[in-house]
Amino acid sequence: MRVMYWSEKFWPYIGGVEVIATRLVQAFRTRGHEVIVVTAHDGLSLPDEDHYKGIPVFRFPFFEALAPSGLRQLIEVRQRVASLKQHFKPDVIHINFSGPTVFFHLATATTYSAPVLLTKHASFPIHVTGRDTLVEQALRNADWVTANSAAVLAESRRQVPEIIPRSSLIYNAMDVPAVSPEPLPHGAPRLLCLGRLSEEKGFDLALEAFALLRDAFPRARLIIAGNGPARPALERQTAELGLAESVDFIGWVAPHKVPGLMNTTTVVVMPSRREGFGLVALEAALMARPIVATRVGGLPEVVAHNETGLLVEPDDSKALAEAISALIIDRNMAAQMGQAGRRWARKMFCWERCVDAYAALYGELTREAIHVDVAKSLSPQ
Repeated sequence: MRVMYWSEKFWPYIGGVEVIATRLVQAFRTRGHEVIVVTAHDGLSLPDEDHYKGIPVFRFPFFEALAPSGLRQLIEVRQRVASLKQHFKPDVIHINFSGPTVFFHLATATTYSAPVLLTKHASFPIHVTGRDTLVEQALRNADWVTANSAAVLAESRRQVPEIIPRSSLIYNAMDVPAVSPEPLPHGAPRLLCLGRLSEEKGFDLALEAFALLRDAFPRARLIIAGNGPARPALERQTAELGLAESVDFIGWVAPHKVPGLMNTTTVVVMPSRREGFGLVALEAALMARPIVATRVGGLPEVVAHNETGLLVEPDDSKALAEAISALIIDRNMAAQMGQAGRRWARKMFCWERCVDAYAALYGELTREAIHVDVAKSLSPQ
């Protein structure tokens, strides 16, 4: 089966969506599918055509072409995407929808007919989810829609009710790391925020909460791992709060090094304002780390409150600090939550089950497409 896998960003860009994308395309290739990746250029100087572990990657200047001054480039990019579809002749197009590059799929949908599976990875602000928006068009034009959490699925069905009979939930998942979990460090507690440094991740709230904890836990450290547009503002905030000696900005962390980083951590903090699923919460659980997270999006589906971690309301740094403090003080509770999280993650978010679910949908969609083609060929002209 030929699979065109469309991802807003792809390796070497790394976030939850990109981590899942790299692993899925490898899994599909291992199962004998011919896979190509369509993705966007975004800042880094990378070739238009590349390979990732033997899988062809085609990069397009989608974001530049969508700029107000990019009309000529938009037409050119649309033609190039259409040409790629016609040349590769995919049996299924899998759109990982997390942003505006889906426009170029929709704009070339009539150039080559193939069933479309759309996976929605995120919740969107209300102003981009109304009628006739790109979100609505993408959902309406897909043959099947999956979401990575029940929260995102419910939101999608509210936006476009007609997808209810052709939509389903497939949780994100990960393999259990080869690295075994270490005991939680408590003598000098280490808090970890991991992810893209952007407004929706709420790391500014983690800094506010950490400032409230400093007197009670003077040896505590906050590690902020990742890069992104909010880094300068977060570094300024750190200095203004007098936390420069206790906060470490360690930059981007390669996915294979995340389990080791988790092993040095006492509590993983996820103060997100928006979160479709929360892959970092799953990574933390697999390493038996207790989690303090906000009650937004899919996070309550990954973090079981009072069982595998603690949930607080978004934009409440005081509640965040109180929850972190509780886990630092009660070592037994923290360890029990970490172990419960590991058991929960292994049961609920099995990687092979995730791959099987997508593979089954690929098969079903292609079989339906064949039946439609046969029916058309047999119908009287």
